Amino acid sequence: MRPRQLSRRTVLAGGAAALTACSASGPPPPPSPAPDSPEVVLLKALIAEKERTLALYSALIADGGGKLAPFRDRHQAHLNELRKHVPAVSLTAAASASPSPSPTPSPTTRKPSLKRLRDLEREAAASRARQLDAVSPGIAQLIAGIGACEAVHAIALPRSL
Repeated sequence: MRPRQLSRRTVLAGGAAALTACSASGPPPPPSPAPDSPEVVLLKALIAEKERTLALYSALIADGGGKLAPFRDRHQAHLNELRKHVPAVSLTAAASASPSPSPTPSPTTRKPSLKRLRDLEREAAASRARQLDAVSPGIAQLIAGIGACEAVHAIALPRSL
């Protein structure tokens, strides 16, 4: 009796089945992270906005605007409080995805000025009411408080340094 030879088709089909069985027995892929809730997305945007505002204040303070330090300190307090409401994992992912703000303006941005700072404070305060719709009551209270402080800043900022 002559030994039976396997056809090429049979060998390829068996190899494919073996590969499929091997790959199916491996560990499952890691679960993808859940998308951020609308509230966390808003908080991240507010954090980024506060970081830009702090950078502008810091640039003006470094340029002789020491009178602005108390205003900057209140923004820093806002930033610290906002960060408490965002999961740490979410914050580190956001920080690695975007560069941290520089206290000096880049060549493509306008020169820091009190007028620019006042406009920024006024615009920020005006936007807060629109941000209250889809957030929890505690976050709404925080955002409203921040907006009130920004409105006062727009009025109370010194006219000159």
